[in-house]
Amino acid sequence: MKIAVVGTGYVGLVTGTCFAEVGIEVTCIDIDQKKIDNLHQGILPIYEPGLEEMVSRNVKAGRLKFSTSLADSIKGADVAFIAVGTPPGEDGSADLKYVLAVARGIGENMDDYCVIVTKSTVPVGTAAKVRTELENALAKRGASIEFDVASNPEFLKEGAAIDDFLKPDRIVVGISSERAEEVMRRLYKPFLLNGHPIIFMDIPSAEMTKYAANSMLATKISFMNDIANLCEIMGADVNMVRRGIGSDARIGTKFIYPGIGYGGSCFPKDVKALIKTAQENGYRMQVLQAVEGVNEAQKEVLFSKVKKHFGGDLKGKKFAIWGLSFKPKTDDMREAPSLVIIEKLLAEGATVSAYDPVAVAEAKHSLGDTITYAKDQFEALVDADALLVVTEWPEFRSPSFEVVGRLLKQKVIFDGRNIYDAAELKEIGFAYHCIGVKTDHKEPVA
Repeated sequence: MKIAVVGTGYVGLVTGTCFAEVGIEVTCIDIDQKKIDNLHQGILPIYEPGLEEMVSRNVKAGRLKFSTSLADSIKGADVAFIAVGTPPGEDGSADLKYVLAVARGIGENMDDYCVIVTKSTVPVGTAAKVRTELENALAKRGASIEFDVASNPEFLKEGAAIDDFLKPDRIVVGISSERAEEVMRRLYKPFLLNGHPIIFMDIPSAEMTKYAANSMLATKISFMNDIANLCEIMGADVNMVRRGIGSDARIGTKFIYPGIGYGGSCFPKDVKALIKTAQENGYRMQVLQAVEGVNEAQKEVLFSKVKKHFGGDLKGKKFAIWGLSFKPKTDDMREAPSLVIIEKLLAEGATVSAYDPVAVAEAKHSLGDTITYAKDQFEALVDADALLVVTEWPEFRSPSFEVVGRLLKQKVIFDGRNIYDAAELKEIGFAYHCIGVKTDHKEPVA
């Protein structure tokens, strides 16, 4: 088979590379010449564990190509994936101009039957708009070429995208014809050999499935953060509560870890888009509106603890921050809680020294030179009044607390991910603050 993947961002590049990995001929297309030039040189636009090596291997094998020409790449393609961005508008709705522009371009250049697949996360009804763009483009050419439109949402976790693609929990495909189903089944056959399920359904249901999945996970996170805040007030330990409810098979242990809010490119955008879709159709998503509100407030919880501990006066104080990306194993800074925390610290007259294993370059796009970027986690601590753990990178899990205490001005840790043992830190003289556990430290500290 031959496929074209339009868009070389996170979804497009992972999708194209993983299909090439199982022997399919893939061309990834992007209008950004610099990005394509970089890909030809092995320079990737994103960080994802294992992806660089996989791209290199498949380029050398001749299965994976990169191009700026949609016209050349679409000819002879059995399947064309649309994997371009759908940025949220000011009202929260998904902006479909890039998706529809690609559909138009495909219609202007396709020369034989093709299944055009929306891989981007798009609202219910987008496939119908894609079909209209294709039909109009073909009509302008006076061309009579059969095609099908399908929806194939991605369920990739940043930091584990390759495994998620090659060993999926499920493959969801929305189709409207038996011919499209046969093509998509043939495309995914290498993945089905290991028993991974493929679920065919109507296109609107496939489009809704993606939003429903991300919104459910976001709901679990916000619910647990709400419970954590109440635990703190009532003197309960959210870590014990989490273990207690997670043992219930109906609830499970995933996505019930309290923290400082979700971020990234998916959850915030998709929750907003689903709320907006409901509004446009005369329905109010009451639960999701609350989920969004809890999440925005949760991003400020760690800052509030800092301000309370230091008696409301942060002017002239220095804070070390471990972790900038919204989660480990990615350099994604979109909607990252670190941005909210840093902005508030700087507004109070504090200074920040931060370290992240991979996200510094991305962080500089948002933060510039407003903070200091340390070369390692311990350099960030030098002369800082406290440490804030914002992203739970593995290397932060078991540091030498003797070294941490020696480098800090004051032995104070604010743990936004609950990765340390409160009793252990208290025993060695640290003031320790985490999420969902009431502390007994005397406050304020000068």
